[in-house]
Amino acid sequence: MSHSLPISGQTEADACAARLKVLADDTRLAVLRELMDGPKHVGAINESLNIEQTLLSHHLRVLREAGLVEAERDGKAMLYRIAPGVASRKKSGDAIDLGCCKLSFE
Repeated sequence: MSHSLPISGQTEADACAARLKVLADDTRLAVLRELMDGPKHVGAINESLNIEQTLLSHHLRVLREAGLVEAERDGKAMLYRIAPGVASRKKSGDAIDLGCCKLSFE
């Protein structure tokens, strides 16, 4: 898995706890739920969540630093997607795989 790797001296449990703390924020969790449907530009995410652009940019940066989302430039805009291996879709609902555990949306 390519989730945030533990930093020197940090255990896998510490890394998992850090990712869970990132997702403890309602807005960041909502951003991941939005991206479960596929890559989206910042404008589309903002339109759906209806939050200030600067606040959304902050949350996207935190999610990128945690290894949960990836960004790529698409012309003048940024296109965001869930990092490979983080999201899964199944009959019982969507899930976010943190490497140490899965958060399931049913």
